[in-house]
Formats: sequence, structure tokens, C-alpha cells
Amino acid sequence: MASSVTAPLERQFGQVPGLNQMTSTSSYGSSIITLQFDLDLNIDVAEQEVQASINGASNLLPQGLPNPPIYSKINPADAPILTLAITSKSLPLSKVEDLTDTTLAQKISQLTGVGLVSISGGQRPAVRIQANPTALASYGLSLEDLRTALTQANVDQAKGTFDGPHQAYTINANDQLISSDSYRPLIIAYRNGAPVRLTDVATRARRCRERAAGRVGEPESAVILNIQRQPGANIIAVVDRVKKLLPQLQAALPTAVQVDILTDRTTTIRASVSDVQFELMLTIVLVVLVIFVFLRSVRATIIPSFAVPSRLWAPLA
Repeated sequence: MASSVTAPLERQFGQVPGLNQMTSTSSYGSSIITLQFDLDLNIDVAEQEVQASINGASNLLPQGLPNPPIYSKINPADAPILTLAITSKSLPLSKVEDLTDTTLAQKISQLTGVGLVSISGGQRPAVRIQANPTALASYGLSLEDLRTALTQANVDQAKGTFDGPHQAYTINANDQLISSDSYRPLIIAYRNGAPVRLTDVATRARRCRERAAGRVGEPESAVILNIQRQPGANIIAVVDRVKKLLPQLQAALPTAVQVDILTDRTTTIRASVSDVQFELMLTIVLVVLVIFVFLRSVRATIIPSFAVPSRLWAPLA
């Protein structure tokens, strides 16, 4: 990942104007690159430059990448403004995470002001195959033969074309194996005219990646959805948009799936705004009373009683 993916992207990102700092972390199967720009640079302009750099590095990246590089506009130091817990008492955790990724995360990411939506605490669907070296050796096969057979059985590409005098058709068949049951009858090789299937040389197939799941005070496990805002976006406005969308998203999910708000950063912000509004109202009342006490005139008190609230309340509207 460091030499094949991270390095080509870093060379392209290094040419972006206004870049102050670039850090990267490469691990098994993933690469995270953080770019920091000048404060006076428009974030939308920086976004266009980053996308252009990704497009320029596409020819330098490995052809077998499952997904193209993606980016998000966030402040790495910012905590999530809203955290959702998605639970189900009857559906498996892998199904809950799949629904969260396809239904909730994609829709919430489209909202104005949302910078990043990340998922944690779930189990992604996967197929794990544990080979039996003794069985492989008895058939004269190696682990590389098994790997090659599994790779060839998961090819998603065009198979050819039909050319006619007026039309041409492309044959595109998806040979990818999705479930573990599809792997069991897979033919690895032929020996003495008989097929050697995966069940003859493998002892186990699993459906999910082994990963710890999050707990939210309930007996069932939960999938955690963290929502971060874009730099400069109003926190309260973004959270209000998400909460307004949640009933529609809940209706699109199965009835067995429950979406709950785990943490909300706007709770303290809203309380602070309410306290400020109360203090301003109390200040206005005291000012009007003091004016009335000293002037002893209702007519002279009416003017500041309207002028002071309008001047103080306008910035909060």
C-alpha cells in the first residue's frame, strides 16, 4: 500500500498549490492521507485541486483496486457532531451494517454541511476459506493453485462481443461469488478425470469478517454511525438536517432495525444559546425598569423599550 498506492498519490498531492502539510498512514488494505491547506485558501478550490490530483494519479495506481480513492472535507481535530446507533434484535450484524452503508450513510452524506460519515462496530460480509494442506498435497496441489482458482472464479469483466450488420452487443457476465455456498462446489482442478472441488481441500467457510462489535448498553450489538461536519458549516443547522431526514430513513429500513441517537454535540450548544437569550431578556427588562425609575415617564420609556430589544435581538435572529 505504501509504495503502490500512497506514494503515487502523495507525488500528485505535493503539486497542489496552497498545501501546508501532508501526512499519511498506510496499513493492510487501506491508506489514509491527510492534507492541510492555508487558512486563506477556499476549501472548495482545494477540493477541486485534490480531485484533479486523484484523476492524474489514476494511471499510476494498481489496476486491481476494489474502489477508486475517495476524499472528504473535514477537520481531523473535530469530534463527530452526531452519533447514531443502529440495532436489530432479529437481523444479523452483517445485514445491519449493509443496510447502514447502503441506506443511511449514503443519504446522510448528501446533506449540505456533512463532511464525513463513517461506520464502526459492525461486521462486513466476507468469505473465509481455510485450506487443508494435507488434502492439497494428496491431490498434488499447492496453496498457490488454490489461490489462482479462487481468483479466476471471481472475475467481473466483459466476455466478448456479438457483431452484426447493424448492431453490436457486449457479453458482460458477473462471475463473482457472493455467498459461501457458491464456493463449496467450486472446481479447483482435475485429477484422473475427476474434478477436485473446494470442499475436498478446504475445511471451513465463514460469512463475516471476525471483528469486534460495538455495545450501546443493549444486549444486542450495534453499528455506530459517526457524522462529521464540513469546515465552516453551522453545527446546529447540519444536525437539524440530519434529524429531519431520520424519519424518512427509518421508514425505508426494515421494521426490525432501530435507529437511535447516541450522542449529540448540539445539546450543550442549544443550552448555551437558550441561556444567552434568557440573560438578554432579563437585561432588557432591567434596563427598561431603570429608565422608568429615573425618568418617571411612560412615554420616554416606550422608545428604549422597543429600541434596545431590536438592537440586541437582531444578531441572534
